[in-house]
Amino acid sequence: MQRIKKGDTVEVIAGSDKGARGEVLNVLPKEDRVVIERVNIVKKHQRPVSAGRQQVQPGIIEYEAPIHLSNVMLVCPQCDKPTRVGYRVNEDGTKVRVCRACASDID
Repeated sequence: MQRIKKGDTVEVIAGSDKGARGEVLNVLPKEDRVVIERVNIVKKHQRPVSAGRQQVQPGIIEYEAPIHLSNVMLVCPQCDKPTRVGYRVNEDGTKVRVCRACASDID
């Protein structure tokens, strides 16, 4: 089970975007990275490349680059604070993520 999933709200705790909050758009578990909405925006100079019948639009494009998992912290939906994630196993055997600050369920 992952500590951070797609759709979670996270806060950046280190780096140039420190303090920024956003929703997780994509999780890259093999690289331990996440893509967060409107965080870590980078510019890429794109040259025109023909891919089949259509052509990729040239120019400078901006997109969200992945950021390492150690630099983000999950924001608890109940207490609205960045928190570490704990786990609890319910009586029926399901594993649930738990907020370490207020002890409420995140899932």
